[in-house]
Amino acid sequence: MTFVFTALLVYLGKVLTRDSLLGLSLGRVTSVLAGNAPKPTLTIQSGSVVARGKQVTISCEVITGAREYRLYKEGGPHPWHTQNTLEATNKAEFLIPSIEHRYGGRYRCYYKTPAGWSEHSDPLELVVTGFYSKPSLSIQASTVVTSGETVTLQCGSQLGFSGFVLTKEGEQRPFLILDSVFINSTGQFQSLFPVGPVNSSQRWTFRCYGYHMTSPQVWSEPSDPLELNVSGVVQPLGPSPNMSDPKAVSKPQDYTTENLIRMGLLLLVLVLLGILLFESQHSQRPTQHEARREIRSSVKVAETLE
Repeated sequence: MTFVFTALLVYLGKVLTRDSLLGLSLGRVTSVLAGNAPKPTLTIQSGSVVARGKQVTISCEVITGAREYRLYKEGGPHPWHTQNTLEATNKAEFLIPSIEHRYGGRYRCYYKTPAGWSEHSDPLELVVTGFYSKPSLSIQASTVVTSGETVTLQCGSQLGFSGFVLTKEGEQRPFLILDSVFINSTGQFQSLFPVGPVNSSQRWTFRCYGYHMTSPQVWSEPSDPLELNVSGVVQPLGPSPNMSDPKAVSKPQDYTTENLIRMGLLLLVLVLLGILLFESQHSQRPTQHEARREIRSSVKVAETLE
């Protein structure tokens, strides 16, 4: 009886040990599967550049569906916010009622699956604007440019901004980001942005912002808009048109304007010549009158002598 009981204990010990090892192995597999869960996508409905005081909704979207989502900001508490749902959903929305300075930064999200936590999403940069005075934006030449031309825009401010950001109307991402340079002659910090070649098929309206290196996701108020007026089309160099082709022959030029200008100049010359002739004749009359008086005086003297 003792032998049977001992054998039973040994058998149960082997079974328990095998099940424990199997459970540990499954736990490791579960951890690996969790790491392979598709990473979510993080977006902002209103765009990643938001003015101070505006409401912002950050969305974390998945393919498989989840019941728990977490959002965090790099350098901040982890997680920054958690959202739980009773049923599996493909998206969780995190609301910021009024965005302020502290919300500017880089965000990521992840979600929980039956196997564990997913990979983290790609970072999303949230920029908050309106915390410093606006810089000035100007062009080094005329705002009327020719299609195909490249121009330089200057963004500057007397505030000690570390850099400036140039944005183009209609685009979500910044057009260019450059470090600032201090100009002694003007006493301001500035950046020069090359823009071009421009064309007439789209609008070229720009604004610029300033920021400090300590908080690169916190920008100033936007500058006044600067719009480039693209005029004319640069014709590429090529062979002369075939004169035998009626479509290639240019239309006859209209010389009406040139003829009117020439007639006007001719009339002006004639008027000037008339004035000169009149003055010449008028100046000769006193001279002839004086000559007649001298002749008459000479005749009277001669008659007296006789």
